Amino acid sequence: MKTIEKSILVLHSAQQMFDLVSAVDRYAEFLPWCSSARIVSLHEDGMTAEIGMAYGKLTQSFTTRNTHIEGREIHLKLVKGPFSQLEGTWRFIPLGEAQDNTCKTEFSISYATENSILGKLIAPFFDKIAASLVDAFYNRANAIYD
Repeated sequence: MKTIEKSILVLHSAQQMFDLVSAVDRYAEFLPWCSSARIVSLHEDGMTAEIGMAYGKLTQSFTTRNTHIEGREIHLKLVKGPFSQLEGTWRFIPLGEAQDNTCKTEFSISYATENSILGKLIAPFFDKIAASLVDAFYNRANAIYD
């Protein structure tokens, strides 16, 4: 299984960053590889969401069950898609006082693809997506909140 971890300090609150990441239905507005994004269903502790990926002529989608700890964490677990395993965590750690707009944003994702032609095509593309997510949300936060 492959694991990618990344973190960044941002001049936005933990709640603001949580709100951006949990707004799945807005992903296609700013993630260039995202062809579609929708909330399949809402749950008391989070949601089930479907994300479409497009890279050239290759298109795939995957569905995750996202468990939320309001303003602090989002845990992702694969429901269906072109992966044999996928799980991840976003953490939003406030730095300073509660009213301070500074936090550390951490992202970790582990995944494996099926040993198939599709899996071999998706793996390098998904590596790039996963490695760029924190920066994409950082840029989105700056565009919205600054």
